[in-house]
Amino acid sequence: MSSFNLNSLIRDNILKIDPYLSAREEYSKKGNEYILLDANENSFGAPLSFSNSYNRYPDPLQMELKRKISEIKKISPSKIFLGNGSDEIIDLIYRIFSRPNRDHSIIFPPTYGMYEVSGKIHGVDIVKVLLTEENYQLNLKKIKEVINPYSRIIFICSPNNPTGNNLKRKDIQKIIKKFTGVVVLDEAYIDFSEQESFSVEIEKYPNLIILQTLSKSWGLAGLRIGIAITSEDIIQWMNKVKFPYNISKISQKIAIQALENKDLFFYHLKNILSERKYMEEALNKIPIIQKVYPSSSNFLLVKVSFPSRKIYKYLVEKNVIVRDRSKIILCDECLRITIGTHEENEYLINQMKKYSEKFIIK
Repeated sequence: MSSFNLNSLIRDNILKIDPYLSAREEYSKKGNEYILLDANENSFGAPLSFSNSYNRYPDPLQMELKRKISEIKKISPSKIFLGNGSDEIIDLIYRIFSRPNRDHSIIFPPTYGMYEVSGKIHGVDIVKVLLTEENYQLNLKKIKEVINPYSRIIFICSPNNPTGNNLKRKDIQKIIKKFTGVVVLDEAYIDFSEQESFSVEIEKYPNLIILQTLSKSWGLAGLRIGIAITSEDIIQWMNKVKFPYNISKISQKIAIQALENKDLFFYHLKNILSERKYMEEALNKIPIIQKVYPSSSNFLLVKVSFPSRKIYKYLVEKNVIVRDRSKIILCDECLRITIGTHEENEYLINQMKKYSEKFIIK
């Protein structure tokens, strides 16, 4: 096990911070029978015909929503932090742990771009160790070589974006156990995977922060609700640094309603997994497709034999928008295709067949 010391990793200015306390954090709410004259709100309400509740600030700690997530994830609410999307949480992690112009984070391209963008915004160097070219897995030997006393954060994405595959669980465990800094494991796509979430083992790893989201499998991308599952000690610091009311009242309300409809969630999840298999099989039969990479997510990384940019533009002309990932390292001539409805998937497949029939040399 690593010799993890949380306070030694936190930036000095954060350790000394006197956090802002919102009005709603200064009393213990036990019911709704209060005259609220504490937060400089408009007591007469908003100019809305459908509701008169949005004149009040939302719960700054989102306790009801956390309880709902806790029931589903089987994790104590005290180990859950909610952010305005996972991007806010990534930003918070940099703000808390990385010293600008001094420390670095380690990422494993090809991977989610915000780990690098957010780090650069905070003046943190980004050390890149490429995934293995043959099967997009962690290169443990090279990772060990780049770790030094200025390595504060490691970002791991599994299932990985944009490749879609699971990273080997034993490799992730080795990194968490040996690294003395913070390991951020992004599990945004975990519900589409057969691999078990590391959240069931969160008690074992005091240096682990797991990122999940309601944007993907729960279909709530427009609400911007990211989830961090980690120790209460780390969550304490996240609560000190976050903006007071980082998730709106309406986002909390709709998310709670969605989480109460688990049957529909599982129905949609089953359909996505079924469509993923259908798409993989259908795309593999098209001559212009070189390879469909194995996926444990709600998208497929597809390598094409023609310039991917030309196929991308052709699909745009046919009103289909996919993601051209050919400029991403180790993703030459690759498109990333999200799993849609059956009708949407059929339309895309037919357009790919037409393009193939038109340009393929027979």
